[in-house]
Amino acid sequence: MTSPEAPRVHPLLADRAAGVLLHPTSLPSSDGAFGIGDLGPTARRFASWAASAGLRRWQMLPIGPVGDGDCPYSARSSFAIEPMLTSVADLVEDGYLPASATRIGREESARDDRGRASWGRARRWKRPRLEAAFRRFQSRRGRMGLHGSAYEDFGIRQSDWLDDWCRYASAPARLGRSNTEVERDPTYHAFLQFILDRQWDRLRHHALDLNLRLIGDLPIFCAPDSADVESRPDLFRLDRNGDPTVLTGVPPSPDPTDAGQSVWGATAVDHGQLWGHPHYKWAAHRSEDWAWWRSRVRTTIERFDLVRIDHFVGFRNAFEIPSESADPRNGRWRRTPGEELLGAITREIGPLPFIAEDLGDRTPPVNRLRDRFGIVGMRILETAFFGTPVASEELPHNHPRACAVYPASHDNDTVAGWYRAIDAETRRRFSAYAGPSAAAEPADTMTRLAFTSPADIAIVQMQDLLGLGRRARMNRPGEPTGNWCWRMRRGDATTRLAQRLASLASAAERIP
Repeated sequence: MTSPEAPRVHPLLADRAAGVLLHPTSLPSSDGAFGIGDLGPTARRFASWAASAGLRRWQMLPIGPVGDGDCPYSARSSFAIEPMLTSVADLVEDGYLPASATRIGREESARDDRGRASWGRARRWKRPRLEAAFRRFQSRRGRMGLHGSAYEDFGIRQSDWLDDWCRYASAPARLGRSNTEVERDPTYHAFLQFILDRQWDRLRHHALDLNLRLIGDLPIFCAPDSADVESRPDLFRLDRNGDPTVLTGVPPSPDPTDAGQSVWGATAVDHGQLWGHPHYKWAAHRSEDWAWWRSRVRTTIERFDLVRIDHFVGFRNAFEIPSESADPRNGRWRRTPGEELLGAITREIGPLPFIAEDLGDRTPPVNRLRDRFGIVGMRILETAFFGTPVASEELPHNHPRACAVYPASHDNDTVAGWYRAIDAETRRRFSAYAGPSAAAEPADTMTRLAFTSPADIAIVQMQDLLGLGRRARMNRPGEPTGNWCWRMRRGDATTRLAQRLASLASAAERIP
């Protein structure tokens, strides 16, 4: 296959802008957003705050139905949205629930505003309300409409994946012993996706009115127990029992000095890491002209303006580990047909709105593939001060315009936590580069370095805008518990902080 001769770069990738990384589950407790944040009024208020801060990008983690450990990168569907992101407040406003549905006791409200998300609390509180909304929808649909025709239209538009998801989500064996009759009804799960689609559209249009663009996240692989694998086993490398024959992961690093710089942590450097996803049967995807992938990307860009591609190297080479071994030290790299796939997507949608997560993977072949399709890469400032040639690529003065710079990502410690953990020599290099304020205000210093970088896109975690320590870290790769729990508190997003960020964004020419 011949790729485009001159890649066309998506205009939003070449627009100098600053943004914030915050997953919706980390939005604060308010307006019925109990346990975790949701897509309702709190999300729209945050969008307004971000715009007032001069931020024109809001990046999120994957929004699919979370898998084991509530991990958004092990979603149970590549197409559906996590049901617990449904806003009860918006259900009240749309007539599905009475006003009393959002009431929370004073003690419960205070307990919910302690900076930690609780999926268990969210599920216990929200599930009966979602079921009540569905029953009202079912009982009134014929007589009063209640978005009945819009619901039917939604089912037609999303027919590529909706039926598969509803069958999967309503299976009693998957629901556990505490399932209800409503949960076993596939129509209930279609209703939830319909509601989530409406609420998402409301948030996105609100953001567009503010000139705030949303950045999504597309994991390259699918979870083994997902609706994707169950509904299309022919597209994955499985045995006769439906189990993966090879698993995804990363190999051990040949360079022991990578331990402090690895995205996946020191354990991955020593032993590699087993992710456990099945690999694609690429020949099957090619035979159907990449239809499943094209549908997946199309669904994603209907929701987001730009998309981060997780583990972009997988479009050039994928590391596969024999399932019977499950030891990354026994794995091998296998060539993948990313050029064909990206070419097919380009022919369908035009310039690709993709940010490649290419951390630690910037080999010449990966760089050529990325650049051939006008995709931009990433830079992480926390890895810039280790004094190695690889680290120096992350220093701001070495950034190309065509990249996205982050002080830290969700897989890294917060900047404050990072600064406390690094050794004296790394601190010295950081201060020598960033100036005398670096030691006293490492998070603010990193934000300034990101905003003033040549990179067209600068994204900062909300935790780092708030200067929070390691307890606010979103993910610790390789740790099975305690992740995806950080949450903003009410009052964190202040006018003073917005004014300070807007001033910096203006000085760095990231506001038109």
